[in-house]
Amino acid sequence: MKYDVIVIGGGAAGLMAASVAAQYQKKVLLLDKNERLGRKLLITGKGRCNVTNDCDLNDFLKNIPTNPKFLYSALSQFTTQDSKAFFEEQNVPLKTERGNRVFPVSDKAADVCNALANSCKHNNVIVKAERVIAITQSEAQITGVKCESGEHYSASSVIIATGGLSYPLTGSNGDGYALAKALGHTITAIRPSLVPLESNDEVCKDLQGLSLKNVEVSLFDKQKNKVIFKELGEMLFTHFGLTGPLILSASSHIQEMEPNRYIISIDLKPGLSESQLDARVLRDFQKNANKDFVNGLGELLPRKMIPIIVANSKIPPFTKINQITKEMRKDLVQAIKCLEIEISNFRPIDEAIITSGGIKTTEINPKTMESKLINGLFFAGEVIDVDGYTGGFNLQIAFSTGYLAGLNC
Repeated sequence: MKYDVIVIGGGAAGLMAASVAAQYQKKVLLLDKNERLGRKLLITGKGRCNVTNDCDLNDFLKNIPTNPKFLYSALSQFTTQDSKAFFEEQNVPLKTERGNRVFPVSDKAADVCNALANSCKHNNVIVKAERVIAITQSEAQITGVKCESGEHYSASSVIIATGGLSYPLTGSNGDGYALAKALGHTITAIRPSLVPLESNDEVCKDLQGLSLKNVEVSLFDKQKNKVIFKELGEMLFTHFGLTGPLILSASSHIQEMEPNRYIISIDLKPGLSESQLDARVLRDFQKNANKDFVNGLGELLPRKMIPIIVANSKIPPFTKINQITKEMRKDLVQAIKCLEIEISNFRPIDEAIITSGGIKTTEINPKTMESKLINGLFFAGEVIDVDGYTGGFNLQIAFSTGYLAGLNC
């Protein structure tokens, strides 16, 4: 069974690569271990699928913490505007929300998945449910693949687009790393990214289920003695620690997880300076002058948060508000502006949105996505050692690298 191109992996990158290669009259075979294509796509963005981020190239690259320069060619040749145009042409109207995040108007990830699958079908891509166990070569030239079923398919080009290790139930189990390593490629350290963070701090259990909006989260690295991430947004306390968009983004800045090295600091009132917050507190206190301190913060803080902030302020909870001094108010303001949570670990990699690490970028031609080691071997998507923050950046990486691999295979 002879093909021009074999694409391994039926996710965002693989579907794009297969569709593009077939558009150029290549005979394309797409192999995926699942019967259903795009299983991981179906759960992205909580089932809504944040397809891209509507920003320019420079802003996009600022949201890529791992090897951003490697992606310059891919993102230049298949831009965020190209992604939008692709889905609009596939009858998937799009909308842009806060933070330039682009979603289908239907809020259905299935529409995005079906658009990619239909593009492959329209371009006569042959799809088979097979698990690839080896890629064959002869004298540093790709010759085909061997499958778990015993089938052997021949091709002069193979694109590995198998994803990483996150969400293994969707098929992302690291197969691509093993296939590439067997051919001599280097796999950089694999770790979870865009993943919830664990903490042993009892505060997290006390605040379990509390969602915070419009707060500012900072991630402090004690070893480097500096803040390595700061952003405004939403987060959530859980029984194991912290999650939510801000926490997921913060996690991608942690290169080496070590217990007690990282601290999340939460500013509960980032829109107010310390002096402005003190004035706000003073106004509330004047209205509640005869109440106990613990009962005078209801208009300022969520009910669950009050005992925590009271404890951190070191002000006795049953102090009468009219007895609280300016210095005591200063301690309260500090407690509200800086709630610290010590981080102990990442959550397991199967809870991560993406995997950081993968095929070493210096072994891949950034202008074609072809291996520098073996002719006819290409890579696309999360299997490469690149990753971005939340907001549509990772899917755009998949589309852009998939496009480039499909174009050049």
